[in-house]
This record gives sequence, structure tokens and C-alpha cells, in this order.
Amino acid sequence: MSNLFHTEMHGDVAVIKFDDGKANVLSLAASQELLGQLDILEDEAKALVLAGREGFFSAGFDLKVMQGGDSDATRKMIASGVDLFLRLYTYGLPVVSACTGHALAAGAILLMCSDVRIGASGSFKIGLNEVAAGMPVPAFLAEIASDRLSRRHYSHATMLARLYSPTEAVDAGFLDEVASDREATVEAAINQATTLAETLYQKPFRITRETVRGAAAERIRGSLGDDITSLMNHPLD
Repeated sequence: MSNLFHTEMHGDVAVIKFDDGKANVLSLAASQELLGQLDILEDEAKALVLAGREGFFSAGFDLKVMQGGDSDATRKMIASGVDLFLRLYTYGLPVVSACTGHALAAGAILLMCSDVRIGASGSFKIGLNEVAAGMPVPAFLAEIASDRLSRRHYSHATMLARLYSPTEAVDAGFLDEVASDREATVEAAINQATTLAETLYQKPFRITRETVRGAAAERIRGSLGDDITSLMNHPLD
């Protein structure tokens, strides 16, 4: 087990803190470890908080792997990351993200796959910078963005790779509200998750989750092979 994630319980709320000491990149190890935590906590908690480190929620996939020339390693990292996105998107518990700084590319996808998103105020950038980094937006990302982002911002956020400040990200749909700093952001996320744990019935929540997101999740799963191939064919052109 690595030291990338620290999990603690606040009543019925599981709080997972992601801290790799740098930019919180979604390496293969990070995605797999978080997936394992989600499997365990789904039966132990009633709501989940995912929090970043000071200055970073997540900077996305590990660029060293993307640029390293090892196609097998890149494919495994991307595939595991997409598994993580879908797991969060269809998770059996309400998910609240505490966006404690920059959230770029895959980091912004984590936000879109969460139910409630609270961001820290600051000179942080949030958004999908894939096209500006030389990669096409895959179908799974377009599907999730279409579901979660404002229609007024959808094209700018995807095709034009616009990055947003935390306040702008609320209007765009990446965030729901902004808190003053990291500590206030995590505290607000725990409070939100506690309220959800206390007020929502678990079985109806899970049934409704499937009703609301099940069809989109199936479409995403059906296109994953082509999506990953597309990303592999355009590694930071």
C-alpha cells in the first residue's frame, strides 16, 4: 500500500485525502489504490468526501508516462483512470469533492463525476485542457461533460480547452460553490456529505443513481475500446 491516500471516518462519512506530495497525478498506482478504497468504503460509509492536497486537487494523468514511449504502460494507466471515473460516476454513495487547488484534465473529470463539488478560492485553474495539450477529447469525456457542465460552457470547456478560475468554474459547472481556503473547503465538503448521509435513504439513492446515470454509463462502456485507442494514437501531438 502506498502513501497516496489517507482515509478517515467522520461519523458515517468517509474522507479520502489524496496527497502525492506534488501535483496529485493520476498514475496507475493512484487509480488502482483509489478504486480499492471505493470498494471497501461502499459498505462502510453512507457518503464519501474526496479531498486534494494544498494547491492541487489533481493535475490529471501522469505526463511522464504519457510521454515515456511505453504504450502498454500508457494504455494501462488510461484504462484504470477511466474505470475510476465510471466507478465514481455510478458510485453507490453520494460523493462530495473538496477541490483544494488546480484540477486539470483527468482532475476535472473527477470533479464532474462527483455529486457535489466545493472549491477553494485562489489563483487556481480548473478545466479540460486536453486539446491544448495535443490530445482529442474522447467520447467518454464528452458524454460526462455534456451531463455535468453548463450548456453555455460545453463547447468552450471541451473543444476550446478553456480553463476556469474557481468562481468561473461554478458558472461552468465544474464546481457548485467556493470556500475561502483548503481547510474551509474540506470542512464544507464534510458538512455537505454529513447532511447527505443523514437525509438520503441508501437503497432509493442507488436505484435513482442507476436511473439517472445508468444509460450514459453503458454508452461510455460501449465506446471505451475506441476511446483508449484514440488517445493512444494522439499522445500529446
